[in-house]
Amino acid sequence: MKKLHYTDPEFDRTYFLFRNIFAPPFAPLLRQLHWLKAAERIDYKLALLVYKCRQGVAPPYLADELCQPADTEARCRLCSASTSSLIVRRTRLPTVGDRAFPVAAPRIWNRLPQHVTSAPSLAIFRSCLKTHLFRRCFP
Repeated sequence: MKKLHYTDPEFDRTYFLFRNIFAPPFAPLLRQLHWLKAAERIDYKLALLVYKCRQGVAPPYLADELCQPADTEARCRLCSASTSSLIVRRTRLPTVGDRAFPVAAPRIWNRLPQHVTSAPSLAIFRSCLKTHLFRRCFP
């Protein structure tokens, strides 16, 4: 016995119109619209949260999770204490622990170039960050 199969005509019409947007080779369209890919979009959001934490604009429960080398007694005399880098915590489970904010956010922040992390305002930081991630996404 065959299963009853029903397709919505509105869905078929919408799919037909927008199938090129969601087709596998969508990189040229993303480049044309100046959109970031999903991985870079996640990096953008996390880096933006770190910047807000460092400026004192983010909620305290997020800002308390980030630690600079200058904040810890054992690392205060290192050369990295004078930079804008953050300490990346160690995790036991790479599948779950590496996705947590206190681990993923410093890892992304430390990968950013100095001219991006030292931006004087949020608007300039957003612009520099998106330009950096866009160039990384579409070389």
